[in-house]
Amino acid sequence: MSSMFPPTQPGETSGLLHVSDFQRDAERNGDSLAGSTRVTSLQASLLQDLQRFVDDSEGEQRALELLEVMAAAVRHGRSLLVHLQLDYRVVPLTVFPNERQLHCPLPQSMLLGSPLPELRVLRIEPARVAPPTPDRHDPEASHRAPLGPLLWELALRGSRDTLLPEIAGSAAYRIPPGVELDMPGLGGSLDAAVQRLRRQTTNLREIEQWPGFDRERAMRLLNGLYLLSALIISRAHPAATNEDWAPRQD
Repeated sequence: MSSMFPPTQPGETSGLLHVSDFQRDAERNGDSLAGSTRVTSLQASLLQDLQRFVDDSEGEQRALELLEVMAAAVRHGRSLLVHLQLDYRVVPLTVFPNERQLHCPLPQSMLLGSPLPELRVLRIEPARVAPPTPDRHDPEASHRAPLGPLLWELALRGSRDTLLPEIAGSAAYRIPPGVELDMPGLGGSLDAAVQRLRRQTTNLREIEQWPGFDRERAMRLLNGLYLLSALIISRAHPAATNEDWAPRQD
């Protein structure tokens, strides 16, 4: 596994907590567990939303994926502090879905350049820092960044490779008129797909057959658009088909 944190620590990571220290603190505080993800003082409806993801098909519990946590924060409009394990350090990431901002001690370029599928959610709790303000003298300004690029990159490169429950099932999709999308890596077949979704309402079956796409990439694109509030989901449109459809094997 590649490491973001070599023995000589750069300034951005030298102040981050070691995972072993974090775990000892959590045990002393007696945090509750959802799978292997600790949750602390969350709103009941948000906790119930997250709980859907931790029970697998065999009744076992698993850790939450960061994309699932982000999706729940966006749906509920709740600011959250998410403690992430990256290699042997803990990265505190605060998300402000209503303001579409994040707060993180790592620069956004370093966060987005990390191995996103390897990020492990250790604990989730209400945000501890205040939402961003227009104040030019905001002491936390250097730690703030737009939320959109992280949502987009998590959808395209993170560990989740299936549709989020809110957009799965019998559905057709389209990008609403006037939506601006200026995300990292939006070129080539991705940009072509975005342009088609601006012009037509279509389903997962069709998208996965577009040039440069397969089923997984189509689902990742739809997840990303949904998290950016750039997706209309229609259950009644004639194009709506069930996402459980699988292509025929010749």
